Amino acid sequence: MVEVPGSHTGWTFITNHARVLAAIADNPNIRIRDIAAHCRLTERAVQRIISDLEQDGYLSHTREGRANTYRIEPDKVLRHPAEAGLTVAALLSLLVRDETDRIGEPGGRPAHLAGTGLPN
Repeated sequence: MVEVPGSHTGWTFITNHARVLAAIADNPNIRIRDIAAHCRLTERAVQRIISDLEQDGYLSHTREGRANTYRIEPDKVLRHPAEAGLTVAALLSLLVRDETDRIGEPGGRPAHLAGTGLPN
């Protein structure tokens, strides 16, 4: 797991919903516990956010044993009128770590981003 930054107070540019979505985009098999630690949220808050995202069609999951595998709907348009036309894929292209940063190898596309429309 990535080193988690120190605590923060005050306002931020990115919502908790976007942070959770980005964590899932980075690893579709991530556990709620790990999302919570990465995003500095409680597990209950992460569960509510995932429920919100699923209810509005931004996210779905399949159960595999005791684990979930999440699927993001990349072509879904963001909700706020000021972001009219901006898709989930466009948002995530700004938030998700590049695969080359993760493994230090040039080229390649993360398997979990295949078909999302996100750039290499």
